[in-house]
Amino acid sequence: MFDISKIDYSFILKRYDIAAENNDTPEAIASKMLPKDPVLNKLASVVLYMKLKEIIPTVNEALKTKKPLEIINNGLVAGMEIVSVLYAKHIYYLPEIMMAAKVMEVGISIAEKQIPGGRETKGKVVMHAAEGDPHDIGKNIAAVMMRSSGFTVVDLGKDVAVDEVVAAVKKEKPLFVSGTALMTTTMTAMKDGAAKLQAEGIDIPYMAAGGAVNRDFAESFDLGIYSEKAPQTPPIAEKILKGYDWKKVREEWDSIVGGQ
Repeated sequence: MFDISKIDYSFILKRYDIAAENNDTPEAIASKMLPKDPVLNKLASVVLYMKLKEIIPTVNEALKTKKPLEIINNGLVAGMEIVSVLYAKHIYYLPEIMMAAKVMEVGISIAEKQIPGGRETKGKVVMHAAEGDPHDIGKNIAAVMMRSSGFTVVDLGKDVAVDEVVAAVKKEKPLFVSGTALMTTTMTAMKDGAAKLQAEGIDIPYMAAGGAVNRDFAESFDLGIYSEKAPQTPPIAEKILKGYDWKKVREEWDSIVGGQ
């Protein structure tokens, strides 16, 4: 009779996806992504590990050997990019995102003072939570990631009336407008907003995001584009900055957000 008592079932039943996830610690991911330069590495690490008390002396020390923009782009923002990866992998959550963003913003404010005329922005975006929707956590996270990527965010807040969104777009002239909805009863406000923008002759992309929204809905109306999760917003913004209209973003959406 066949003896099965010595069979090692761990090789048969092993979940390799779970085993891989167990190796996804902040330290393991950071070791692959942190800058090799020791000064930039320290700057990124202070952001990554949310060391608010260390950010001011660390930036001041870095300014002795590094240019302000290098400190911002290759140090502070590099740290925030790792935070974004940790958030996407569900290792970091909202408190870590917001605390890391605070550390980064303090560091950027110090470095910016050493740049004549201040840091240039890549472009402007208007963000809000849809009319009738009091939930703005997703919008806040996306806004942090947009700022860390070098964009100026005009944050209108939550439960923002459609007419207020249209007025802000006319005033600010952003690259695109982004709305979030966590309630299915409020997501149609984005469709209404896009229609009103078109009636005003404004043809910029209208990003629809949030737990209540899916890609089918976002692409069911003119101007509409989709962001499934906050880390996807900056790469989409970069394409719009390069001249992509809402139709082109839709066509290349999968390749744009791949890996985010």
